[in-house]
Amino acid sequence: MKKVLLVDDKEINRKLLSIHLVAGYEVFEACNGIQALEIIKREKPYAVLLDIMMTGELDGLDVLNSIKTDPVLKDILVAMVTVRDKEKDIKVGEKYGADAYFSKPFDTKKILHWLSAG
Repeated sequence: MKKVLLVDDKEINRKLLSIHLVAGYEVFEACNGIQALEIIKREKPYAVLLDIMMTGELDGLDVLNSIKTDPVLKDILVAMVTVRDKEKDIKVGEKYGADAYFSKPFDTKKILHWLSAG
């Protein structure tokens, strides 16, 4: 079963996605960037669904950059799931290597389709 990591400092957002993913994926959750990187390095997930704005030392862009610049982790699919949906925000996500970008409130069907197509 493919592993997916949900990274968001708001538990409700992680739970909303998790409910839809558990049938087809092994789901992990992280509430901050440091915890996310620990899980990513340990579990090597197929995909990461990552919020940008999080409390703590690392935001989502920091985590994305860490994934995409690490030769061991760079092939992990990363989708940004965030309220920061202005054109400039999307371009920054693309610059850092995001594979997809979903705006909050998110459409679970679109996320599931992206995961299955990846």
